[in-house]
Amino acid sequence: MGKTTGFLEYPRVESDQRLPEDRIKDWNEIRMPQDQNVLRTQGARCMNCGVPFCQSGVMLNGMTSGCPLHNLIPEFNDLVYKGQWKEAYQRLIRTNPFPEFTARVCPAPCEGACTVGYLWEPVTIKNIEYEIIEKAFAEGWVRPAKAKATGYKVAVVGSGPAGLAAAHYLNAVGHDVTIFERDDRPGGLLMYGIPNIKLDKSIIARRIELMQAAGIKFVLNTEIGTDLPARDLAANFDAVILCTGAGKARRLQVEGHDLKGVYLALEFLRSNTKSLLDGNEYDSINISARDKNVIVIGGGDTGTDCVATAIRQHCKSIHQFEIQPEPPDRRIKYSNPWPEWPRKQKVDYGQEEAISISGKDPRHYLLSTKKIEGDDQGRVQAVYTVDVNWFKNSAGILEPVEVPGSEKRWPADLVLLALGFAGPEEKLLEELQLKDDKRNVLAEYEIFETSAEKVFAAGDMRRGQSLIAWAIQEGKLAAREVDKFLTGNSTIK
Repeated sequence: MGKTTGFLEYPRVESDQRLPEDRIKDWNEIRMPQDQNVLRTQGARCMNCGVPFCQSGVMLNGMTSGCPLHNLIPEFNDLVYKGQWKEAYQRLIRTNPFPEFTARVCPAPCEGACTVGYLWEPVTIKNIEYEIIEKAFAEGWVRPAKAKATGYKVAVVGSGPAGLAAAHYLNAVGHDVTIFERDDRPGGLLMYGIPNIKLDKSIIARRIELMQAAGIKFVLNTEIGTDLPARDLAANFDAVILCTGAGKARRLQVEGHDLKGVYLALEFLRSNTKSLLDGNEYDSINISARDKNVIVIGGGDTGTDCVATAIRQHCKSIHQFEIQPEPPDRRIKYSNPWPEWPRKQKVDYGQEEAISISGKDPRHYLLSTKKIEGDDQGRVQAVYTVDVNWFKNSAGILEPVEVPGSEKRWPADLVLLALGFAGPEEKLLEELQLKDDKRNVLAEYEIFETSAEKVFAAGDMRRGQSLIAWAIQEGKLAAREVDKFLTGNSTIK
């Protein structure tokens, strides 16, 4: 695939981003288009490696290696190298219904497993995917998918990536699909959990319009289990797929966790995005960082998104706490060998923007939050931390040990908790009496049937907090199983 010696001849060239000092002035996407000639040489770097680990989609040492969607990556890389863009698009959508989402917000485990990356820098798979789908939209190649009606009706609960994928594939084989979403706009975490900076909401609207044109119905502002009984849904549809995600966020169990000014990260991000989409002025944002000392507790993509959003809201200062040690600047081969996901340090877009303003990375590692202090009005005014080091206990398990005398007080007016998610919300599960493993809904992978008759589950509510590519893959495979349940067989692969 690609040019036989391309990986030896051409260096990795990523797409440019707008300069931090410019992009922090608005909410537009930070990525800039890449020249198609550059893309062709990047496609040429894909080697004929024989076993394309990039498309494997397996779990190694608890981490995803390769693409969970099993995208035909070497094939579309080769087609881009040859300038056959429409054919590359057709290859891409054989496995991925929404490349415009994954190309923007997936962390690209495909690149972590790229064979070229064993000795050199991996192929820019994510950039190539982005350019393929954007060219496809520009050229009018992306069209609604319709099929002869089967007469079966399927309800999908939740319009995040898993729900959208399930609806897409079920509609494509002729079933009548209705998506129920409790928010005022479809998209789930794509809409309200990811800032415009990474995923402009017009991109979601573009896809939703295509799905509606294909015949998929969206019912918004409707929470199943509250506005509409879940049992009624099961009674009125031939099958139901639950894709409500892992919405139960982890909270910080320390003194002061319930003070005014302490919010879950997604509450903060949702407030900002909704205000922007509703056309409000910044001053009317429900949760604003303007002129405040902001502390983000937790790392990952959500923590980075909070940093970038607080900067655009004109915060006074920004710090980010992580209890884990700082990752190494490169893959440690004996403990993190290829093709595992590379655990190495990177300066993401939010940290890059903070550095451009203050000259310092906002992240502080090996910090444990001990207490959140409030004033006489019950509002947060400081966070207390202690340094930790990690040691193995008598059972051989790593645990943090506090460093004596390392206590520190940090002024804070806004504290954002980006600590991940602990599983799905219980209300819907209780109404349908779904069995669980004390965390997620029990529904076997590649089967997806729950303990309730004709009710299936997919995505984060089944597998736990995970990648967008896993959500889409689960939605696809759950659609296949529902199709089999209704018709006896399925052409969904």
